[in-house]
Amino acid sequence: MSTLYKSLTTLTLAGILGLVVLTASISIASAGEELDPKAISIKLPKDIKWIANPSGSESAVLVGDPSKPGLYVVLNKWKANHHSRPHSHPNDRFITVLSGTWWVATGADYNPAHFKPVPAGSFVTHYGNEIHYDGAKDEDTVLQIVGIGPATSKRVE
Repeated sequence: MSTLYKSLTTLTLAGILGLVVLTASISIASAGEELDPKAISIKLPKDIKWIANPSGSESAVLVGDPSKPGLYVVLNKWKANHHSRPHSHPNDRFITVLSGTWWVATGADYNPAHFKPVPAGSFVTHYGNEIHYDGAKDEDTVLQIVGIGPATSKRVE
C-alpha cells in the first residue's frame, strides 16, 4: 500500500469518525432540548387563561384551586380605575407586584385618599382576618398572590 493511499484512508476514517461523533453530539444536544414533563411544567403567557371578575379585575390560576383547601398561586390583574371595598380573608396571602402600581389601604372605612402606592417589584403580606382594600389607579396592575385555600373574602359594610 502506498503512503498516499494510507494517508487518504486515515483521513477518510477520521472524517467518518468525526461525522459519527458530530451526529451523536447533535442527537445528545437535541435530546437535551426536550424537557421531561414529569420534571418541569411551563406556561407561556399565551397559555395563561384569564377570567374576568365583576370587581373590575381578572384572574388566572397557576397552581392549585383557590376555592379548595391547600396551596394556590394566582395572577390578579386590576384594571385601571378599579378598587375593592374593605374586606378580609381568613388566611394570610403573600403578594408580589409584577407590574404597574398597586394601591392599598387598611380599615373598615373606604377612603381612596388613604391609598398608599406599592410599586412593581414589591412584596406584601395581607394578614388573615385583617381589613384592607386595594386596586389600581391610572394603569393596569398585575399581582401574583400565593396563599392557602379556600381563598374566601368577607366584605366589611
